[in-house]
Amino acid sequence: MFPDFAIRKRKRRDPRRIGASAFFKRVAKDDESGPSGYAFDFGAEAPIGLENAAEAVGGHTAIVDSSATPVSELPSPDARDSGQPPGPGLYSSPFKTRHFGELAMPAYTADQLHWKAVAHKVAEEVVRPQAKKYDELQQYPWEIKDAMAKAGLMSVWIPKEYGGSGGGVGSLCVVIEELSRACGGVGVAYAVNALGSFPILLGGTEEQKQKWLPLIAKGEKLIAFGLSEKFAGSDAGGMRTHGRLDGDHYVINGEKKWCTNGGCADIFSVFCVTDPESKAKRISALLVEKGTPGFTLQKQEDKMGIRCVPVNEIHFKECRVPVANLLGGKPGHGFKHAMQTLDYARPGVAAQAMGLACGALELSQVYAQKRQQFGVPISSHQAVGFMLADMATKVEAARLLVMEAARLVDARAEGITKLSAMCKLYATDVAMEVTTNAVQIFGGYGYMKDYPIEKYMRDAKITQIYEGTNQIQRMVVARNLVKETTELDFLQKWIPTEVQRGGIEPVAVIAKA
Repeated sequence: MFPDFAIRKRKRRDPRRIGASAFFKRVAKDDESGPSGYAFDFGAEAPIGLENAAEAVGGHTAIVDSSATPVSELPSPDARDSGQPPGPGLYSSPFKTRHFGELAMPAYTADQLHWKAVAHKVAEEVVRPQAKKYDELQQYPWEIKDAMAKAGLMSVWIPKEYGGSGGGVGSLCVVIEELSRACGGVGVAYAVNALGSFPILLGGTEEQKQKWLPLIAKGEKLIAFGLSEKFAGSDAGGMRTHGRLDGDHYVINGEKKWCTNGGCADIFSVFCVTDPESKAKRISALLVEKGTPGFTLQKQEDKMGIRCVPVNEIHFKECRVPVANLLGGKPGHGFKHAMQTLDYARPGVAAQAMGLACGALELSQVYAQKRQQFGVPISSHQAVGFMLADMATKVEAARLLVMEAARLVDARAEGITKLSAMCKLYATDVAMEVTTNAVQIFGGYGYMKDYPIEKYMRDAKITQIYEGTNQIQRMVVARNLVKETTELDFLQKWIPTEVQRGGIEPVAVIAKA
């Protein structure tokens, strides 16, 4: 008898007796009440078996300890600098890790753990219950913004000398991830304030920093980023909005497209051509306040996802901006400021994508345990179990890449452009894949707006597009790899001689690019 035939003749266990716990050890709490807005009123007649629906929506990789300190009692940023040793509610995390495990988590700093805890509280208590409402209304969530400001989240990335908490990009990323787990729109509504303020942080004069950053840190002012135009998206250098010097003012004419938070921002970092004859110093950046004569908000876009965030066209017609608002006090540095800003901001976009992917994964895990087909949870079927395994693996890989990029940004390391682009393209591709698979796991229910999973997929798509499409990110990475080959000359002896004779010097390739 052939061995494989003998194996097939063995008596096999009834698969119906194999519980979902063989694959995942996560147990949902008994709670029949669903969050407002979504159809999670599942009782005995529930067709998909999601009796514990509140846990399905509130499911989280790191389950919050019931004894964790409430947001209102969490220490202020100053308290965390008191030299007090780690203890409950201070440096210790209120999270009990489960299926991802502590070893898979990045080495978070005490500051990052603090803001992760605060953001998680705000996300679960304020953001998630209202996500559906603001998605349908397409309105900016002012009450959520106020809750974030009250919790100190608006100050996270701003240095202490300008009224912030000094958490840097690393802390910014953990906050964006937690918010995006509950709602991708709120995640970007928050993150755009960092995007708009990075030009001031990186290139502003001391007077500009002292004037604007404390107001942003308190949440009293919102700021937006005005770079893209109708005919200048990926090719930012091809912008047509221009500003001419007229005495002690710059006069701006033109328009900006897809200005995120445009309908609610108070300040705009606007990039325009101030010297059309120059190549290296053609573009400058100006800080424009809403209400300046000649500045008008135009069309608000009707979007697929992130619908709670107003995305507008902004028009300038003889808009007079004081020379004092010229970023850095010198013309011609705008393009450099824009590229530096994107290097600093892309880990935040990746964190938004990572939060969306993680939130969709968690919902899928709970659904797959509760939904039964052929007498067993669908997570017991290899087809679904392997999908979840791949989803979880990619989410963890994305998180590690994002936090490493954020660490290097905070360290002001050289050559961050490549890693920043890598984390953005990888995490956002993962988000689109994971959220699409999550909808597939939910089946027909995933396609219905009665349930939150389809919103994750809609919100995820934009992360592959804004702040540089993923095609552009791959170009950035590829060009940096070409540059790095100049440091790999010691490997040339291992390359076929005929290839070397017909090759092109790396520098020549760079020049053509």
